[in-house]
Amino acid sequence: MHAPKPTLSVSQPRGLTRLGLSAKLLLVTVLFVMLAEVLIYLPSIANFRRNWLHDRIAAAQVAALVLEGAPEDGLPEGSENRLLMGVGARAIAARVGGARRLLSLDSMPPPEVSRSIDLRSLDWMNAIKEALAVLVAPATMPIRVVGEAVGGADFVEIVIDEAPLRRAMLKFSWSLLLISLLITGLTALAVYIALNALIIGPIRHLAANVMEFEADPENPRRIIEPSLRADEIGEAERALARMEATLADELRTKKHLAELGLAVSKINHDLRNMLAAAQLMSDQLIETRDAKIRRFAPRLIATLGRAIDFCQATLAYGRAAEATPAIRDVPLRQLVAEQAEMLGLGDGKQPRFENRVPPELSAPCDPDQMARVLTNLMRNSVQALTRAGAEPGDLPVLTVTGGPENGSVALRIIDNGPGVPERARANLFQAFRGSVTPGGTGLGLAVAAELVRLHGGTIALEPSDAGAVFAVMLPARRANGH
Repeated sequence: MHAPKPTLSVSQPRGLTRLGLSAKLLLVTVLFVMLAEVLIYLPSIANFRRNWLHDRIAAAQVAALVLEGAPEDGLPEGSENRLLMGVGARAIAARVGGARRLLSLDSMPPPEVSRSIDLRSLDWMNAIKEALAVLVAPATMPIRVVGEAVGGADFVEIVIDEAPLRRAMLKFSWSLLLISLLITGLTALAVYIALNALIIGPIRHLAANVMEFEADPENPRRIIEPSLRADEIGEAERALARMEATLADELRTKKHLAELGLAVSKINHDLRNMLAAAQLMSDQLIETRDAKIRRFAPRLIATLGRAIDFCQATLAYGRAAEATPAIRDVPLRQLVAEQAEMLGLGDGKQPRFENRVPPELSAPCDPDQMARVLTNLMRNSVQALTRAGAEPGDLPVLTVTGGPENGSVALRIIDNGPGVPERARANLFQAFRGSVTPGGTGLGLAVAAELVRLHGGTIALEPSDAGAVFAVMLPARRANGH
């Protein structure tokens, strides 16, 4: 025994959706805004560090100018220390006229430094890398900074501790972070409100309508009313409205067909019993002495038998499709003549009937099913000729021709009536949609098309200058090749 397959309920995904579309949109907006802030932060912190160092270089230049204007015996005692503390440097050096002037807190400059920064040739990429290095891996020893000088000095260099720079950079980062969070929140809120009104709201409306339509698809009030939007959501609303209207119409049609099928099944059940009784009574006609009655009695019995079989097939319609054809070689001219006689054609009656099927022409087919095909097609032609009449000077004529054609056996039912209306051509072989007569159901052509397809053939309405030409193409050989 096979284990039962798990079934997936359409309501299951709803329970799994904990994060709605609006929340996802808000989260994505925040992430992208924060990413933009990070991309802004990197050059900002590098620029802050560059400006901070430039400020120290500018202060050192003032000290260099003081050194340049100092007397030969030097500055007063304590003045150098005050200059260095005002700049925030351990040492200041300036090259003036080829001579190097030095101010230092110690008797000798620091023997070594952690980093050397030349602001004169610092590009943006190195500025960003060095700024991140200050935050992530601060120097344990002083750093050397070289910058442009003004006046008569060639350049100015200072030796400073990196700790004050790092503290200033951290303070700037926290301030920028707070501003970024404020901007991010306001931006995300504005984007969320705008997109919720323009996109999320209409999508929720579409989703709600789909669920309402799912609950009661036959109710025309469940069909969405499209808005006047000209964007993709408006197109989706209009497409959904068309789909729901078509589906609702199809469901109502199928419901009516189901109810009609039940009623027809009940009628056919009783009709089959009455036809069976008529067939039993018709058997007694064979024993009559009237030659004409005895000649027509077998055809009457055969017709009643065919009607009983048809009722039986109709009763089985709800359980299966048309029965598989019982194929055998059938003389087509005789089959056409029998159907014409059943329809009351011939003997000088109107419309005039011409059977132009060659006597030797036969085809592998089910005679009962092919008789139904011919009856439906020929009856439609007779109805068209009777309803419309003929042009002055013309007589209504129904002609059936046949012959081999491209490896098939072709039968053509031709009339000189008004032809098939253009409005009926698109759904010509569909039940309840392809009727060519007022008040008709279109079942005849639909049944004929299904029976011909069961034989492996085709049926089509061929172009014609006047009237209608239905062509039935049957395989010339049986399915097993004989």
